[in-house]
Order: sequence, then C-alpha cells, then structure tokens
Amino acid sequence: MRRTAPLLIIPFLLASGSALKAQSPHLGFSLNLTVPTGAFNSTTYPAYTDAFNNFVPPQRETYDVGLGGSFTASFPTDRNLAVRLNISGSSENGVNRAQGYSDINLQHSIFSLGGDLQIFPQGTAYRHSGLYFVVGLSADFERFDRSFGDPQYDYTDTTSKSRLGGNIGLGHTFGYNAGMRFNLEATFHKTLTGNDTGAGDPPSTDFVKLGFGFIF
Repeated sequence: MRRTAPLLIIPFLLASGSALKAQSPHLGFSLNLTVPTGAFNSTTYPAYTDAFNNFVPPQRETYDVGLGGSFTASFPTDRNLAVRLNISGSSENGVNRAQGYSDINLQHSIFSLGGDLQIFPQGTAYRHSGLYFVVGLSADFERFDRSFGDPQYDYTDTTSKSRLGGNIGLGHTFGYNAGMRFNLEATFHKTLTGNDTGAGDPPSTDFVKLGFGFIF
C-alpha cells in the first residue's frame, strides 16, 4: 500500500505534462486550518475482551482542528481551466478516552502531493483571479501517534500509512493586476483507499481545509 497512492496519481500528472511545459505558473502559498469531519472527527470503538480475558470498555477517539500550510503552482491551459500542482501538510492533536482508563494522547500528521483541475467560470484562468472551482487527487503520507504522555518525548506507538485522497472545493483570488494577490479557499478532503477499518486500517482522514494565502 505504501506505493499505491503515488502510482495512482502519476497518470494524472503525465496527462497534464504538455500544459505544464507550455505555460508560466502562478505560484501561491497559504496557511490552512483543517477541520476534521466524520470518523476523523469522532470514532467510537466497541467494547471487547483482550488476550488476557480483560474487558475493555468502548473507546472514543476525537481530533481537534489542525494547522498546516500549502505551496501551489497553477498552470493555465485556457481562459477557463488551469492545472495545479500542490504540496501541503498539516498536523492535528486528539485524544482516546475509555471509562476507567487513562486518556491516550493522539497526534496525526499528513504530507500530501497533489494534482488538481481549477475551473474559472468567469474566464480568468490566465490571470488567476475571481471565483474558481477545484477538484483533484493527492498522494497522502500519514502518521498516527499514540502516547500516554507527550508524543514528542514519551514512548509512542506509531502507524504510518500511504493512501490516495480526493479533494473538491472552491476558492477566490482577490485582485486583477499583476503582482501579489490574496486568496481564500475551502476544500473537502476524503481518503479514498486504505480506509477499511474492518481490516485494521485507520478511519478515513476526512476534513474541511480552510486556506488563506497569496498568489503571485
């Protein structure tokens, strides 16, 4: 599974190769808030009996709002369409609670390499201004840490996953002239592979990403 996500995104990048060579990109960077949704926001695991015949009560895992950043390169292909490559990452803290047991501190981090299509309905792709819609795929490299103390210093149980993610959303770039402009974007990210909890995979890393940044 470690190699699956990068391999699945390669055809998308190859298909856009001619566009990337032909156009000068609009570069951008942003600070992002990640708001967990669905099972990533809150998951309750049922009670069970462990190997030593001890009863373990239901466990509830929750993650808080996280912080991250993105770097993007948007290549316009015509007035209404651009191909965007992006590098992004974020980190979220959480907790696992079970009645009668000490809380377990959780930490999740994700590093993503993505390719998106940007649709500019007002025909402003070349200037990268105004409203646009975005849809794409990402190769997600994730790390899940569990510790009774601080995951940075105390003993930590770590799980690493490479998965394929999908992204859909919209954004708006403010300003029409050349130079630096402001950008706001909201996208929904969903894990598409490696999320079979019945097979022992972590739940889907689903979240809403709210970004504020600059476009050049």
